[in-house]
Amino acid sequence: MRRDRWLNLNGPWDYAITRDGLRPAAFEGKIIVPFSPEAELSGVGRSLKADEYLWYRRDVTLPPAFRGKRLLLHFGAVDQEATVWVNGRQAVSHVGGYLPFSAEITDAVKGESFELLVRVQDETERGERCRGKQSSRPGGIWYTAQSGIWQTVWIEPVPEKYIESLRITPDFDHGIVQIGASLVGEGTAYARFGGKSYALPARISVPNFEAWSPEHPKLYDFSVSFVDDKVDSYFAMRKFSVEKDAQGVPRLFLNNRAYFHNGLLDQGYWPDGLYTAPSDEAFVYDIRKAKDMGFNMLRKHIKVEPLRWYYNCDRIGMLVWQDMPCGGGAYNPLVVSTPLVTGKSLRDDHYALFSRRGEDERGRFRQELGDMIRHLYNCPCVCMWVPFNEGWGQFDAAAIHAYVRALDPTRTVDHASGWHDQGTGELKSLHVYFRKYVYRPDDRGRAVVLSEFGGYSHRVEEHCFSARSFGYKKCRTKDALHQSLKALYRDEIAPAKKYGLAAAVYTQLSDVEDELNGLVTYDRKVVKIPPEEMKEILSVVI
Repeated sequence: MRRDRWLNLNGPWDYAITRDGLRPAAFEGKIIVPFSPEAELSGVGRSLKADEYLWYRRDVTLPPAFRGKRLLLHFGAVDQEATVWVNGRQAVSHVGGYLPFSAEITDAVKGESFELLVRVQDETERGERCRGKQSSRPGGIWYTAQSGIWQTVWIEPVPEKYIESLRITPDFDHGIVQIGASLVGEGTAYARFGGKSYALPARISVPNFEAWSPEHPKLYDFSVSFVDDKVDSYFAMRKFSVEKDAQGVPRLFLNNRAYFHNGLLDQGYWPDGLYTAPSDEAFVYDIRKAKDMGFNMLRKHIKVEPLRWYYNCDRIGMLVWQDMPCGGGAYNPLVVSTPLVTGKSLRDDHYALFSRRGEDERGRFRQELGDMIRHLYNCPCVCMWVPFNEGWGQFDAAAIHAYVRALDPTRTVDHASGWHDQGTGELKSLHVYFRKYVYRPDDRGRAVVLSEFGGYSHRVEEHCFSARSFGYKKCRTKDALHQSLKALYRDEIAPAKKYGLAAAVYTQLSDVEDELNGLVTYDRKVVKIPPEEMKEILSVVI
């Protein structure tokens, strides 16, 4: 939802770290927004402790064209609790480190300049809030914790009546797109598409449409106007479902045809920016590199990216499985690790066992999950929702599956990725490491997906985060990695696909800190398996 005018507030802000919630008497230096203080690119290099407060301050001068308009202040994401003041007046507070929030600040702004003040607290593992793979004691599959503003901050000027949000739903089978708009103010909004205007909500015909796919990422532009407001947007015509193929085997379908999701796990970490990519080009590099290697899907693992990342997947052509960032108390190793060996699933209504004791925090998780789905609903590339992974804070997954499907019936849901399957939904989801994978059909008639596997590590000296090396199989040379991957896809994945495997997600796209099982090094300087070689390896499943 793009407007012509906006003011980017990224760049140097004043910062301070205090022990209390009172505004500091003086600020300590400059921090480069939107990089967390723990990230090198922030220019700070300090970690925020659970009992500390991180403060941001800057003066904002509005362009002349903004004056006399209603002003919307946007934060892409702030980890974990944020309170915002404009000219000393509290404008908004927000809890949750992965999703955007906004506030109208018109009444607080006097004149052409104003002061913007932000206070952040981040407890990481304290409580049961969503924290993803951040840890105050990183190592192995857990990574450096970070805090504060980590996505873009900006201001938009809007007229008295304006468009708040859009909801876009392609109906592939009927050749139409449904477009609706949430509005501030009375009146009717109109969509402009194909040289015609349509009063919203509307079901708009898309005659002789070109279907979107990774091989043909066709996007259709349109605009929406409401009195004096106008936004540009886009949609794609595609359909995601689980159906039976000609042999009666349940598979993932794209646009009414069986389509094998040949994917990579993508954590979205960078050595200099941590959660925050150093540039939009960094997003593009990762997506294109995966596609050049022959992959058609990325599983965005335990993180929500800025909308720019999804837009790049839309236009480049990359399916996305979207994970919900996990949370809960300290994870019980017997619950979250033992099933990797035993394959045993537990009922997830044992809340204490799954580190989800708090009823309020379970409710907060549901709310944040719903907010994430609504936030990313319009992204054509997102084809799968993954609310839980490996039992990390899992609870009531069957009910959560129904909740997600009610919010979005247009996409499939992996209700319990890895293990602790509750026997519901359209997918049986497996993680297989340390042993050979042999396909077996699901006894409930669901499609079977290998949502994690592989994880072969190869250390490239001079391009590693630390002296530690984590992976599920060590390959000392590039040739050993090449041969291991070739055997893995030839002997395990290709036969499984033939018999019914619907998707395979290799671990992973890039190294992340101590994890050296990426196809690309953490600094993105070395591609361990050149794209043409990886594409040849994948030829048995493409």
